Amino acid sequence: MDVPAPTPASELLDEIDRLLDAAISQQRAKVLALARRILPHVGPEEVLNPDGFSELAGDGPFNYEDGLLAGLIAAQMAIRAQLRRGTG
Repeated sequence: MDVPAPTPASELLDEIDRLLDAAISQQRAKVLALARRILPHVGPEEVLNPDGFSELAGDGPFNYEDGLLAGLIAAQMAIRAQLRRGTG
């Protein structure tokens, strides 16, 4: 099966996806660092579901940064969905 040549729009979406990857990695590190200031023993997997830790769930700055991370991930999912549709 032939793969269609990338369009300028799909190339732009690919670049946005790469930029979001970098931003998400940076934000994950920031969220983990904030979490570890509150709970030094918390691991990266545990930070993915902070509701199990009342100290994290009740911390405003942590929740703000965690919300930014969720927004970046949602944006990346939308970009990837657009890329899969092959339109753009």
